[in-house]
Amino acid sequence: MERFWKYKLDHVIFWVATVTFHMFTRLHLIASVGVGQFLLEVLARNLLLAFVIYLNIFVLIPRFAQQRKWIIYAALLVLDLAFYAAAKNAHDVYLYGYFLGDEGRRYFFYNTFYNLSIAIFYMSFSVALQLSREWYAQRELIRRIEIEKLNTELDYLKAQINPHFLFNSINTIYFQIDKQNTLARETLSSFSEMLRYQLYECNGKEIPVEKEVAYLRNYVDLQRHRKDENYRITFSCDGMQGFTLAPLLLIPFVENAFKHVSHFSKGNEITIALSKKDKVFRLNIVNTLDPNQKNNNEGHGIGLKNVRRRLELLYKGRYTLDVRETAGNFEVNLELTVN
Repeated sequence: MERFWKYKLDHVIFWVATVTFHMFTRLHLIASVGVGQFLLEVLARNLLLAFVIYLNIFVLIPRFAQQRKWIIYAALLVLDLAFYAAAKNAHDVYLYGYFLGDEGRRYFFYNTFYNLSIAIFYMSFSVALQLSREWYAQRELIRRIEIEKLNTELDYLKAQINPHFLFNSINTIYFQIDKQNTLARETLSSFSEMLRYQLYECNGKEIPVEKEVAYLRNYVDLQRHRKDENYRITFSCDGMQGFTLAPLLLIPFVENAFKHVSHFSKGNEITIALSKKDKVFRLNIVNTLDPNQKNNNEGHGIGLKNVRRRLELLYKGRYTLDVRETAGNFEVNLELTVN
């Protein structure tokens, strides 16, 4: 069934059936006006039908109906149907009124009702086919999301160790660290918070963005402790409250930046900026690159391939992702429409 929709066999069957039926009902024209006018009638009628049908499916529905601009859509749909009726009326006047010499059918509006009814019938049928296609695609998307969710949960369960043992061990190590060593204590505390977030708070479909930002901030702070003064790390956020995100959605971008940042003697930079305006969440990450470092692009590609897949499953039609490499820099720009 997937191949049926993939190769648009529904369109092929629709037009084969439509054209065949129309040719059958117009066979009498061959005897009266010849093969040439018979083929012209078939082409004129079905090309006009194809034009108005695909104009509706690929332009009017996506731009107006799906955007809930019902009045504009209805007006343009009426014009679309009227165009077909008018164009077909003109051809009927030519074929029947002048070529066949039927003076009564030289009246322009003679076939208006018939041509309009034909346009409405085929338009309705084509919309029904398109809705069937979209329903099937939506069902398949939901099925794939459920399968990936189950696989993710299974992998999570396989990888999960006893959290009570883990946190008890961390607490033990924390109190064994000399109180004067505040940096080590803060690092272990940040790591503990990150682990707690992953184990206990990432099981839902979406989580408050404040928790995701706190997780990112802890990760960045840990990386600051690992890097020396040759690295400049900037983390900023604006408007990060009042909406939700899929858990652990942003961390792959941040991890990639630290993984593939340059390692010059000075001038290594990572800039992470999160912001939200209206309903659009934006993430911008820029890190310097060493042009002599091998497999930079390959590493970025592997990490981003997986996150692209997750974005497509969770935010299909609601995100844009721009990844680019410039002279000495690697930049990621992500935009999400959030609730």
